[in-house]
Amino acid sequence: MQGNIACAEGALAAGCRFFGGYPITPSTEIAEHMAVKLPKLSGTFIQMEDEIASMASIIGASWTGKRAMTATSGPGFSLMMENIGFAVMTETPCVVVNIQRGGPSTGQPTMAAAGDMMQCRFGSHGDYSVIALCPSSVQEMYELTVKAFNLADRFRVPVFLMADEIIGHMRERIIVPDTVEHHERKSLQPGVLPFHPDDDQVPGFPEFGKGFGVHVTGLTHDERGYPCATNPKLHEQLVMRLYNKVEQARKEIADYEVTNPDAELVFVTYGSPARSVEQVLHDTPGKKIGHLRLKMVWPFPEHAIREFHDAARFIIPELNLGQIAREFDRHTSVPVVSVPKLGGELHLPSELKKLIGVNE
Repeated sequence: MQGNIACAEGALAAGCRFFGGYPITPSTEIAEHMAVKLPKLSGTFIQMEDEIASMASIIGASWTGKRAMTATSGPGFSLMMENIGFAVMTETPCVVVNIQRGGPSTGQPTMAAAGDMMQCRFGSHGDYSVIALCPSSVQEMYELTVKAFNLADRFRVPVFLMADEIIGHMRERIIVPDTVEHHERKSLQPGVLPFHPDDDQVPGFPEFGKGFGVHVTGLTHDERGYPCATNPKLHEQLVMRLYNKVEQARKEIADYEVTNPDAELVFVTYGSPARSVEQVLHDTPGKKIGHLRLKMVWPFPEHAIREFHDAARFIIPELNLGQIAREFDRHTSVPVVSVPKLGGELHLPSELKKLIGVNE
């Protein structure tokens, strides 16, 4: 199965019944597959006029109780940013898939990159926290798409699947399970204000059409949902809750794999560069090399660094100029070696072997 198709199939298995999007390379196969499959499942596919409207459409669909998704790439992702901020402020669960390509601007539509990793974290204005998953195989395109929907509903946030063109277009054998985990969206209880949080800082969801009278606004609002944009204390309380509902669960939801935690040389990867590192480990069985593979980059799992108690150097190959290497460097006193690569080609195992003193 192709990676993009696995993403679409994972979304369908997770119960996604609304897709609003605009075709853009290299993500278009997701939209095409959803256009074929959704009507057969009593779902809705709509091609919007642009990515601004696409993001707006999935927010609206989510408020009717549907699991909703869109898929895009670099320039389209940029256009979605304002409405992503609206989804954060209105606590709207939805999934945004970004099959990353080379930029800036139109850049390299058919080539891989990971240049949007900071954009998904900080791209919209204001302070907030996000959840971003990074698959490194076709199997994970399926599995992490399912996980994205469950996290979106649990925390009432937009969740990002940050893949790249290599993973989106590669074809591999995958195992499709008979059933997948389905985290139900928490309902708003009668008599409770629509934005009054429970102990987990997440309010129940007042689904449109179920008898609730709810005011939904991107303005700073009180627990009724009414605008209250000039109250400094209320704004701080609201923004801190939106931030903390994700951050307080960062250790619980962190998703990463550790190989050889007692190694001195440790590779750190997310997305397709993980495949090159796995090849290096396969080719050098006599040399103990560590590998921290991040399947969730945001919230950043800084506690995972402590798994490598003997680390003398962290080596981070990325398809950008070192975006996550900078973040990694903030959380450790161990030297961090950034290995950036632009142009759309993956790091060769031979290139990575030279960094650790292994000659071909």
